[in-house]
Amino acid sequence: MPQPPDPQHPLRLHDFRLLFIGRTVSVLGDAVVPAALAIAVTRATGSSGALALVLGCAMVPRLLLLPFGGVAGDRFDPRLVALTTDLVRAATQLLVGLELLGGRPSLAHIAVAEAVGGVASAFAMPTSSPLVRGTTPEAHRLRANALLGSASSAARLGGPALAGVLVYTAGPGWAFLLDGLSFVLSAALLTRITVVRVPTERRSLRRDLAEGWSEVRARDWYWTSLIAHGVWNGASSVALTLGPLIAATRLGGDGAWVAITQAAAVGLLAGSLLAARVRPRRPVLVGNLALALYGLPLVALAVPTPAPVTVAVYAVALAGLGFLNPVWETVVQQEFPAHVLARVTSYDWLLSLAAAPLGYVLAPLAADAWGSRVPLLAAAALVVLACAGTAAVPGVRRFGAAPARTAPEPGPAAAEKPPAPVNS
Repeated sequence: MPQPPDPQHPLRLHDFRLLFIGRTVSVLGDAVVPAALAIAVTRATGSSGALALVLGCAMVPRLLLLPFGGVAGDRFDPRLVALTTDLVRAATQLLVGLELLGGRPSLAHIAVAEAVGGVASAFAMPTSSPLVRGTTPEAHRLRANALLGSASSAARLGGPALAGVLVYTAGPGWAFLLDGLSFVLSAALLTRITVVRVPTERRSLRRDLAEGWSEVRARDWYWTSLIAHGVWNGASSVALTLGPLIAATRLGGDGAWVAITQAAAVGLLAGSLLAARVRPRRPVLVGNLALALYGLPLVALAVPTPAPVTVAVYAVALAGLGFLNPVWETVVQQEFPAHVLARVTSYDWLLSLAAAPLGYVLAPLAADAWGSRVPLLAAAALVVLACAGTAAVPGVRRFGAAPARTAPEPGPAAAEKPPAPVNS
């Protein structure tokens, strides 16, 4: 007999449902672009250096401007900030798509478009937590974050396949057009939602930045975990840099790396689904210990172990990441004051993203000097030490054991309405 819809399901909330659809569509569009961009730039220039230049044009402004994006997300309506950045990114992707369809793409035009998109991304990323917090009451947030994480993981699983179909049947320009249209749809849906926000006191930019950083430093469980998460991202860059060659030469060919990346996407999805059902008493500790599992695939690549074993441990390790992400986002949304949430999130993203280029740069240098085993084993040791080592931090161990409740926050406007029907 059919079961009635779960009254506690966040998709029954009108505003979150629209946010979920918009974020899912835009993530799917973004998942299509990396492969299309690599093929488009390589076809146009025949140079891997040109691709690195284009990627750098997107990454550098994103890193530099993330803290300012956090200030904007707290000072202004995060819905309006997200809507504006969606429109900017839609314009850049549509322009690149049209450029590629024209048959004579300019590397300079693509690089400028990616740089503008990187700027928009720096202002968009810190709005993610305020948007979830402002559209869902506290009781729904873990499940809401897990839903967003599951949708993101599913998009990463299907995105490369969709990119391949588009690139080899219609051309890479259509992948960019699809991404641009996904941002248009996301922006349109954002116009239909209401986000609860807490007005903030207007201060100087410097004081706003300092206040956000002081909130980070005031919580030992937070800043020590951010260090661990940054190390994880650096270690991931080592694997992504050295893994494809190891797979091609020692694990049976390029197909082995494809299997590893697909297993990683499956693991991410499984971890996100698990996070919706499991509520650990010490969420920060458990999430960081789950991240420490990433040492397994790094060791597997260093040895290297047989391809099926490497594929399996990669899936397990990424399930740890998939579990951590929604748990972490829920904890942050619960524990930080609403008026600093975007700034705190921006520092989170900054520390995580900044570590990735370091891994990309150091891994090939170390491999050339000592072979691939040394940087892989070093990365494995660092990620296990950093992530599992947070257990030595009192705030990490105690967090969640006897949570202190803050004053009730205003509930989202959506929670005040009768739940909208949803097909199940």
